Amino acid sequence: MRGAGAIATIDWHTGGEPFRIVPDSPAAVTGPGLTVAQRRIVAAKSTDVQWVRALLSSEPRGHADMYGGFLVPPDDAGAHLGVLFWHKDGFSTACGHGTIALGAWAVASGRVPAPADGVTDVVVDVPSGRVTASVRTGAGLVEDVTFTNVPSHVHARNVPVTTSRGTVTVDISFGGAMYAVLPVESVGLRVRPKDVTPLITVGREIRDALNSVEAAEHPGDARLSGLYGTVFTEEIRPPSPLPGGGRRLHQRNLTVFADGEVDRSPCGSGTSARVALLAETGELRPGDELRHESVVGSVFTARIAERTTAHGIRAVVPTVTGTAHAIGTSRFTVDPRDPLVPGFVLR
Repeated sequence: MRGAGAIATIDWHTGGEPFRIVPDSPAAVTGPGLTVAQRRIVAAKSTDVQWVRALLSSEPRGHADMYGGFLVPPDDAGAHLGVLFWHKDGFSTACGHGTIALGAWAVASGRVPAPADGVTDVVVDVPSGRVTASVRTGAGLVEDVTFTNVPSHVHARNVPVTTSRGTVTVDISFGGAMYAVLPVESVGLRVRPKDVTPLITVGREIRDALNSVEAAEHPGDARLSGLYGTVFTEEIRPPSPLPGGGRRLHQRNLTVFADGEVDRSPCGSGTSARVALLAETGELRPGDELRHESVVGSVFTARIAERTTAHGIRAVVPTVTGTAHAIGTSRFTVDPRDPLVPGFVLR
C-alpha cells in the first residue's frame, strides 16, 4: 500500500474524539479466513500495515491523540463489517467512540439501509468480540447511537500503585479493554483542561507500573491482557431520580490510554469498565443511568442492559449512547522526496 497512491479516509468525531475511517485497508488485513481478533495480530506484525497506521496517525497528517480504524471483513455473515482500531502507538482491542462513529457512518452513507425514522442495528466485529451500534434516525438524519458492548467485568479491587503523586489505590475493570479506575482527587487534581498534562503523567505511571507486574491479565483471552488505560473519575453531583423510576448518576472522567493519549470523549470502553465497577457495588442498578461527561463537556449515557457471566466471572452487558458527526474526507498522498514519511509525534 506504500506505493498505491492516495489513501482515502472519512473523518468523524464522537464527543470531540477523532475517528478516521479507512475503507480501503491494507491487503495484509483484508484477506479471507481470519477473525478480526486474528487480523489485529497480523496488523501488529506487518511492517506495511504499521507504516500506513503511522502515516495516518502521526504528524503532519495526524497528531499525538489521533484515532481511527481500518475496515476489514467481519468474522461471518452475522455482522455488517469488521474494524481494526488504531492510534499512534498501535492497535487497540476495543473502542466505544469508534463503534458509535462507525454505526453513524454506516447508516448516513447508506452502507447499511435504514428508515428515515426508527432504529437500525449495525453489527460490528471488533478484536474483543461482536458489538452492536443501534442507530436512531429522525427525518433521515442520525440522531444518536447506542452501542451494546461485550460483557464487562471487575478484574481486581484496591490495587496499590506508587506514582509521583504518592501511592494511590485503583480498581481494574474490563470493558473491552483493561482499565485502572480511580478518583481524580486521589492525585490532587480535577477533570479539567488545565490538569490534562499532569494527568497524562500519572496515567502513564499507573499503566506502566501495573503492566510491569502483569496485573491486568484477561481470564479467557491473553490477546486482551494488559492495562490499556487509566480512567480518572469525578462525581459532579449526587444521584438524582429519573422520570419514571431509577436514578441518574452524574460523573465526569478523563481517560489516558495507550502511551499518554487523552480521550476527548467520555471513552466508550472506559465507560463500560466504569459501569461494571458501579454495578458490582450496587451504585448502578438496572433501570439507572450513568451520565458520563468528558474533559471537553461531551456526554455519554450508559446503562446495564443485562447481568451475565463471562469466563466464570460475574459481568454486565453495558449500553453506551452518544452522538457522532462527520467532519470531512481526505486523500492523503506521499511525496517520495519527503524525508519525514511516515511521520513523527512531537509529544
